[in-house]
Amino acid sequence: MHHPLLIETDTLQGRLGESDLVVIDVRGKASYEFGGHIPGAVHTTWHEYSDPNAVAKSLLNPDLAFLEHRLGALGISNETEVVIYSNPYDNWGDEGRMFWMLEYLGHKRVSILNGGWVKWTAEKRPFEHGAIMPRARTFKAQPVKEVIVTKEELKRLVRLGHPQTAILDARSLEEYLGKEISGIPRPGHIPSAIHVPWNQFLNKDATVKDPEFIQELIEEKGIRSDQELICYCLGGIRSSWLYFVLKVAGYQKVRNYAGSWWEWSRDFACPVERDFHRLQQILGYTQAAGSA
Repeated sequence: MHHPLLIETDTLQGRLGESDLVVIDVRGKASYEFGGHIPGAVHTTWHEYSDPNAVAKSLLNPDLAFLEHRLGALGISNETEVVIYSNPYDNWGDEGRMFWMLEYLGHKRVSILNGGWVKWTAEKRPFEHGAIMPRARTFKAQPVKEVIVTKEELKRLVRLGHPQTAILDARSLEEYLGKEISGIPRPGHIPSAIHVPWNQFLNKDATVKDPEFIQELIEEKGIRSDQELICYCLGGIRSSWLYFVLKVAGYQKVRNYAGSWWEWSRDFACPVERDFHRLQQILGYTQAAGSA
């Protein structure tokens, strides 16, 4: 599949070494340094850009100068082309999070490697070990407010009603229905949220499914193409992947709630819904009780 937001493995291999191209590996540091990485790829993870003072771990650091310096140190300028990759079957959509963050900060030339490390290694393409020390460049952030949503904004939407906006929950069905999670004060989901699990959009070779297939999945949920779509999950990572997938499928008005359930569940002024009966059913409690 040829799509402007995705780059294929053969295309990337042919472009390695270009001076205006930065390849970012967002896997764990050990995987990057010792397990091998694409030649010339630099390493970073979404944690490095989080607000150190926030309880919700996934909120972006509000210090734009810090973010600019961190990205510039990777060799990224406003003009460089950026390609992001990870192991799509061994994370929570981290490459989507990096894509969303760069879009929010105003970078206009960002794509994700289709199939990531899974497809790259399956095709026996070149790799190397050890860290890469890139030449620093200057990056200037120009935040795009249209791709992010805050807790207060979302709270207002839920309170007033939002026929032109669909709220999409990218977590597992158990989390959506209200499974208890350690460290999370209140289980459940945002009222009116539609369950759209993040992990249903990959082919067996870890490439992204065709836009038409994605559109069908979304439309089956009753979501309209003219609606604004707001994505959230537990910590804004899986929802970032859903954000990216929706962009691939052609949806234009998509936003990500970075604070997600980490933040929402801690504010008791934020409404929560839970379907305890259905949760019991899918976890097998009803069946177990009936056979006892």
